[in-house]
Amino acid sequence: MNEVIFLIFAQCITSFIAAAGFGILFNAPRKALIQCGLVGMFGWLLYYILVAEGIDVVPATVFAAMLVAVLSHVCAKLYRTPIIIFNVSGIIPLVPGGIAYDAMRNFVENDYFHAVQLSAKVMLLAGSIAIGLMFSEVVNQLFRKSWDWLKP
Repeated sequence: MNEVIFLIFAQCITSFIAAAGFGILFNAPRKALIQCGLVGMFGWLLYYILVAEGIDVVPATVFAAMLVAVLSHVCAKLYRTPIIIFNVSGIIPLVPGGIAYDAMRNFVENDYFHAVQLSAKVMLLAGSIAIGLMFSEVVNQLFRKSWDWLKP
C-alpha cells in the first residue's frame, strides 16, 4: 500500500514539475506557474488512475485532456490570464514523447513493423489530446449559450 501511495505521489510531483517547467519555457507569467503545474498534475493524475484501472490509453488521454481544458478555463477566469497558457502547460505531461522516440529509434534500426505500430499509437494519442481539448471547448460554449439564454 505504501508503495502505491509513494508511486502516485512521485507521479504527481514529476508531472507538476514538467508542466510548471514548460510554463517557464513558454514564458508564462510568474503568478500562473503554480496553476500551470497543478493543471498538468491533475490531468496526468486522472490519466494515470484511468490507465491503472484498465482503461485503454486513448480514452484515458481524451478524458485527461478534457480535464486539463476545464481546469484551464477555471484558472483563466480566476486569474485573468489567457487560457492558452494553462492549456499548453497542462497537456505537456500527456504528450507521448517517449513513444515517439521509440518509434523513431525503431525506424533507424530498420524495425519498420514496430516503428509503424508505435507511430500509429503516437498519432492516436496526439489526436485524442486534440479531441479532448476541442470537446471541452464545445461543451463550454454550449453551456455559456444556454446560460445566457436562461438569464432574464
